[in-house]
Amino acid sequence: MRILHTSDWHLGRSFHREGMLGHQAAYVDHLLAVVEQERVDLVVVAGDVYDRALPQVDAVRLADETLARLAASRAKVVLTSGNHDSAQRLGFSSRLIDAAGVFIRTDAAGVGTPVLLDDEHGDVAVYGIPYLDPDAVREPWQLPARSHEAALDEAMRRVRADRSSRPKGTRSVVLAHAFVAGAQPSDSERDISVGGVSLVPTTTFQGADYTALGHLHGRHTLTETVRYSGSPLAYSFSETDQLKGSWLVELGADGFAAAEFVEAPVPRRLARIRGTVDELLADPAHRRHEDAWVQATLTDAVRPLQAMERLRARFPHTLVIGFEPAGAAPHGVPAARPQGRSDHLIALDFVTELRGAPATAAESALLQAATEACCDDPEVDVLVSSEIAEGLW
Repeated sequence: MRILHTSDWHLGRSFHREGMLGHQAAYVDHLLAVVEQERVDLVVVAGDVYDRALPQVDAVRLADETLARLAASRAKVVLTSGNHDSAQRLGFSSRLIDAAGVFIRTDAAGVGTPVLLDDEHGDVAVYGIPYLDPDAVREPWQLPARSHEAALDEAMRRVRADRSSRPKGTRSVVLAHAFVAGAQPSDSERDISVGGVSLVPTTTFQGADYTALGHLHGRHTLTETVRYSGSPLAYSFSETDQLKGSWLVELGADGFAAAEFVEAPVPRRLARIRGTVDELLADPAHRRHEDAWVQATLTDAVRPLQAMERLRARFPHTLVIGFEPAGAAPHGVPAARPQGRSDHLIALDFVTELRGAPATAAESALLQAATEACCDDPEVDVLVSSEIAEGLW
């Protein structure tokens, strides 16, 4: 049996306010092409189909189109919910959809009931474990602790109990959405820790012929049979150097036989660049980044004016700018409000500290108007400023 393992589609997600739906649709086209070209028998999606519990209409439309196309393909599909999904919404009409060869598993109560498939070597039991909120399953499952490990231990106990009742030689595939020890998270995953406990050991999945993990956005091989596919697209600049795609897994007569990573198309590369604004605009080495989504860290001693506009003249897809002046000391804990200083003067101090140069006369006038507009009695702030100037404070 040939299995394509993918996860964390996050349909409807944006990238620093840039819409990703077109890129996600391009990934779906790639996915269907791989199914046909590689003669895939089963596609498994290990959670986070959507980016939010109440997805936008266009994201639902893309998911509907994707599942319809997969149902018409040569492959069966087993799909589970992740921590970003609403299990109830994603699982709506799942019993009817089963008839189309698309098996949506979002109910914790059904973790021990597999989707039964077969190939020339016999049966394959596919167990879809949705994201398990320890608070939701602790009481009905009588868990000994409030943790993801306890929840998944009980889920896998139910999986093993069912598998032991199957004919000898039945192979098993497990889908799970969790943070498993040994993998490195990125900035774009939502924290799922409960009481500070989120890690699950790889031994939790012992006995499964293959475990398809979701939640982390980078691909990871934790053991030969326990892997993360990662997200098909980058969703934060911390994923700049990650290779995106899915695992093509081969199950033989005795279980896991091989796995090969299939790269996904990259609709727009990510780039992180660093230097003064003049260096970034002039350096020919950055030519390759001119069509990328860019995160720039500026090292100018004085914060340059209109930095975003200037950078976008060369890098039109610049999305994020940070400032780390060369040689500057790191910012400490903000001091308490200075006594006897007006809001206007405090704002001017802030501009000087942040930029490394004082505000211009026009900026000072604008800040004066802003502080007066926010003051209950604008005359008080003006009076304090004048008294400070005259040395009366």
